[in-house]
Amino acid sequence: MIESKPRRRGRARWFIAAAVLVVVVGTGSAVILTRVSSATSVQEAAPPPVETAEVAKTDLAEEEEADGTLGYGEESSVAGRKPGTVTSLPDAGATLTRCKAVYGVDAKPVPLFYGTLPFYRDLAAGAADGADVKQLEENLKACGYGGFGTPDKKFTSATAAALKKWQKALGLDQTGAFGPGDVVLAAGELRVSALSAKLGSPAQGEVLKTSGTVRSVQVKLDAAKQDLAQQGAKASVTINGKTSKGTITDVGKSAVEGKDGAGQDDGKPKITVTVQLDDPAVAGTLDSAPATVRFTKDVHSGVLAVPVGALLALAEGGYAVEVDENGKRRLIAVRTGLFSGGKVEVGGNGLTAGMRVVTTS
Repeated sequence: MIESKPRRRGRARWFIAAAVLVVVVGTGSAVILTRVSSATSVQEAAPPPVETAEVAKTDLAEEEEADGTLGYGEESSVAGRKPGTVTSLPDAGATLTRCKAVYGVDAKPVPLFYGTLPFYRDLAAGAADGADVKQLEENLKACGYGGFGTPDKKFTSATAAALKKWQKALGLDQTGAFGPGDVVLAAGELRVSALSAKLGSPAQGEVLKTSGTVRSVQVKLDAAKQDLAQQGAKASVTINGKTSKGTITDVGKSAVEGKDGAGQDDGKPKITVTVQLDDPAVAGTLDSAPATVRFTKDVHSGVLAVPVGALLALAEGGYAVEVDENGKRRLIAVRTGLFSGGKVEVGGNGLTAGMRVVTTS
């Protein structure tokens, strides 16, 4: 334990010197000084107020920062597979849902179906059983056209009848057959990120680009640091000065050549980590913006912590904190541990939670 003696102000030292002068000069001066003192009392000025903070028992987390970008995730291309002319297109930024038209060819809609197995063949009466038949029936039923019972792998006359009803509603030829180019297939809802074709363009070729519908932050993380990112774990995200928690929803499995801030190769392979904001309002109305993501590297639980501004560097080395006890101050030498979020882990003889320490921040 290191104790500091309170420093006396220059005004107090002048008063002591004056008292010595009284003794040397004699009684006359003493009378004069007494009269001055009675008119204007000499008092030592109160020490200026200081900012203090409580020594808290808390959990501190060591974090590592990485740059990221707010957006809607990676883009995918939608290619037209029907011959004809593009006659309708969605607006950029629009959300596309199942059963609704994605674009139009020869004044007929090409709707969105959900699924992960690409439609790779024509389906009609006599088609061999397959998972693609079940996927077709699942979508027809979701769009309101059933009659074939529980979706399965068998293409039956009931399947063909449902197809005809669906085709009639869309203004298509009622053939009862289905082709891979009749729909756009995606795993779920899509957002139109850009239009590639124009009205009047040939329908076979890239029509538009899509992305996910939920804004998230993409981080290019050094592959050597991939242990920082665990799917389902929390991370801290800062966008335009506002900070929110986020959840790591995807950790890339493939490393690609990395780029530095100037877009040059930095020789460090990167993986893509996706962090979804717990509070999307933090990003406001922005579709894209730079972001800072802090991944938790280590956690120290139940430790004493003070603001970093409370640390005092000692001449003999190490650190101390100045404890304020009802205006009386003393120094306590401390050992420092983890630094996090403007706080530092400390420990020292006599230091306990609830004490107040002088701080500059």
